[in-house]
Amino acid sequence: MTPESVITIFQHTLEIILIMLLVVLIPALTVGLLVSMFQAATQINEMTLSFIPKLIITILTLMIAGPWLLNLLMDYTRDLIHDIPFLIG
Repeated sequence: MTPESVITIFQHTLEIILIMLLVVLIPALTVGLLVSMFQAATQINEMTLSFIPKLIITILTLMIAGPWLLNLLMDYTRDLIHDIPFLIG
């Protein structure tokens, strides 16, 4: 196994992780920003007001994008396992 192949596998793994994280984090961050703007405009400083919408959006995002994320991870794992003989030899 060459150092170049290890770096390529590591780079592709980081890309998959980044995609999976961004799919979940971007909607939660967007809702958090909107709730914070609402709280600043109304001067309501309630912690649950920002936590509950982010939790709901995260759960909905995982329900909607979950199958796609699982397929992405399974395809990557399947390809990685399939390439093991070529990487070793």
